[in-house]
Formats: sequence, C-alpha cells, structure tokens
Amino acid sequence: MEAHLHEWLNLSIRWVHMITGVAWIGASFYFVWLENHLNRSNPRDGLSGDLWAIHGGGIYHLEKYKLAPPKMPENLHWFKWEAYFTWMSGIALLCVVFYWNPALYLLAPGSTLSGAEGVAIGIGSLIAGWFIYDFLCDSPLGKKPALLGGVLFVLIIAACWGFSQVFSGRGAYLHTGAIIGTIMVGNVFRTIMPAQRQLVAAIEANTTPDPVLPAKGLLRSRHNNYFTLPVLFIMISNHFPSTYGSQYNWLILAGIAVAAVLIRHYFNTRHDSNKYAWTLPVGALAMICLAYVTGPKPMAVSPEQAAAKVEYQPLPATAVGGKTAAEQRAEDAAKAAEAPAAPAQAPAQAAAQAGGGDFDKIHNVIQERCTVCHSAKPTSPLFSAAPAGVMFDTPQQIQAQAARIQAQAVASQIMPLGNITQMTTEERKLVGDWIAKGAQVN
Repeated sequence: MEAHLHEWLNLSIRWVHMITGVAWIGASFYFVWLENHLNRSNPRDGLSGDLWAIHGGGIYHLEKYKLAPPKMPENLHWFKWEAYFTWMSGIALLCVVFYWNPALYLLAPGSTLSGAEGVAIGIGSLIAGWFIYDFLCDSPLGKKPALLGGVLFVLIIAACWGFSQVFSGRGAYLHTGAIIGTIMVGNVFRTIMPAQRQLVAAIEANTTPDPVLPAKGLLRSRHNNYFTLPVLFIMISNHFPSTYGSQYNWLILAGIAVAAVLIRHYFNTRHDSNKYAWTLPVGALAMICLAYVTGPKPMAVSPEQAAAKVEYQPLPATAVGGKTAAEQRAEDAAKAAEAPAAPAQAPAQAAAQAGGGDFDKIHNVIQERCTVCHSAKPTSPLFSAAPAGVMFDTPQQIQAQAARIQAQAVASQIMPLGNITQMTTEERKLVGDWIAKGAQVN
C-alpha cells in the first residue's frame, strides 16, 4: 500500500508541476509574441503600440503604455504565481523521486556516496547555481549579453558533467534542469517582481522610476525566455534513456540546448525578418545526428556465428499450400504413419538444438534481475504496478521488449534502477549476445 500511495503522490505532484509550468512558459511565450507584434506606427498619445487580435472569445484590443496609464487600475494582474508554484512543485518532485530514497534513483550505480551526501550535493548545487548566476549578471559581464550567455551555457553544461560523475544519468539531467529552474524563479522573485513593484510605486507617487532595476529585470526576463526550451527538454528526457543514459549525456544536452536556443531565437525575431529561419532545419538535423551518434554500437559477431545457418519459424498451418488446419493435420498424420519411427530425442537436447537452452539462461537472468519490478505483480516494495507498463513475465514479452532491454540494461546499464538486484557485467553481456543473435525464444 505504501508503494501505491507513493506512486500517486509522485503522479499528483508531477501533474501540478506540468500544469503550472505550462502556465508560466505559456505566459512568457505570449508576452514575447505580444511585444514583437505591437503596431507601433502612429500610436495614440501615451502608448508605445497596440494590437488587435481574434480568438475563441471574440476580438480583443490590447494596448501598451510607454510608462503607465494616467490612473493606475484597481485590479492589476501580476504574473508571478505561475513561476512560484512551478518551482515549488518541482522541488517537491525532486524530494519524492530522488531524495526519498537516494540510493534508488539519485546516486550512480556503485557510488561510494551516502544518500545524505547525495542529497546535500543536490540541494547545495541549486543554492550555489543561483548565487553564481546572480553574481555574473551583476558583474561587468552583465553589460555584454552575448558573452554572458556563452559563459552561462558553459557553466550549466559543466554542472551537468559534474552531476554525471556522482549521480545517475537521470539524476544528473533533472538536477541540471532544477538549477536552470531555480535561476528562472530567482529572476522572477529577486529581480523582475521588485522592478515591477518599483515602477508601480513610482507611478502612484508621481515620481520618475529608477531605470537600473527595470533594465536588470529585462535582462533576466530574456534569460528566462531562452531557458524555456532546454528546460522543457530536460523535463521529458527522463522517459528517454538514450539521452541521459549515455556516458556522454552532458554533450547530448549541450547539443540539444544549442539547437533549442537557436530555434527560440528565431521565434523571438521572426517578426523582424526570417534571417534565422536556418535554425529550424539545423535543429532538425542536430536531432537526427544525435539520434545516430547515440545509437548502440553493433556487437562483434564471430565468423562461426556469421556462418551459422538461419532457421526460420514455420508458417502457420493455414498458410501451407492453402490447406485448412484440419486438412494439414490429417496430411501430417498420414506422413508420420508412413515414415519409420525416429529415435526420440531427450527434451533437453531438443530444446538446446532449437536454441531454447540459450534462452533458458536469458530467462533466468531476466526473472532474477528484472521481474521484481517489471511484472504484472511486482515483488519489489517500490512499485505496485510494472513501471511504464513494461512486463517480462512471458518469453514473448521479453522478446517484444528486446530493444528496450538492450538500450537500458546492456548499452546504458541504467537498469535495474540503482542495480538493486545486482545484475553482473557477465549477465549483461549474455543478454546482449542473445539480442545480437536475433532474440530467439525457442
């Protein structure tokens, strides 16, 4: 029951995180689009531009003031709660998924770190990440946005590399995303919101606002906008072990982050021109290249294996000569009666000749190392149902999931989780060889 409730807690927090994240990022995308599409030709006095738009609710007329309206409205919406709740739900998710049982998901297999040490590294990195970022933005580097962006990119990828040395691939990716998310919400809480409060207070007091804080808020807001696509990728990456499970996971993240930032830049600037349209095919090509270079390497095949006769499974009875099953059985019975009795083979020998002996070993490994979780009735206290619905209860299920087994247990070796069942290198090689030969189960 505890595992079941923990799973539902995970689901509930993840759902809240997704909802609030969509609201936050959606607002960011919308206001960038709105700013870029304002009609700035001959604006009404006091305005910097306006926009007419049509949506499901009807026709809308939006206006942007150069500074503020003559009188502040009684109800002014502040876009902040979306950011705050996204971050809080994200931290709660880190606690439930990684910090609840650090040895399971957080620490790298075979790590000498204790669970408490792993948690301390994770939390400490979030705090350190914000202060380093804030220092760089307030330094002279903050006056050179392009150079600052390059430095931040290098530091974030370096953090991912460092995480991959002590954490699981999944833990490394999610903590990299958590650092970026902490920076984004820190920008809202520490810089953007104070700048907006100062502006409103100055307008109400009929004084001139200090331009320094709004300028800082604009820089941080731009950073948040460009951070969004890499963060979204990290949020979904935990479903794809071919990314975080690679020994070069930090390089994969770097490549995808570069493509994402370039694509984001195109959408931020396309109102002006399409000179960055080349980023779209480049981004697609980058994904294709990453898919290719991260693919599992083909296993070496000995000359004996290469020369081995390929045996095909027999066709269904209904497909042989167009006969029905009953007709085919009658024909086979007649042939058997006419043929001399063949010496009976021992069952074990027959199985071995059919390749069943090899699969028996594979079946035993899967049953011992994998089905504690991946079963219709998991025996592990961590799960009340098979993770992702993947089950290895039957030979057919194992065969159908051979590619997944190759990717996660052989190539990346991220499964079993935390290697809690102590799957050995020899067992992984045995499974890999079986898959390379065609993953036959009979």
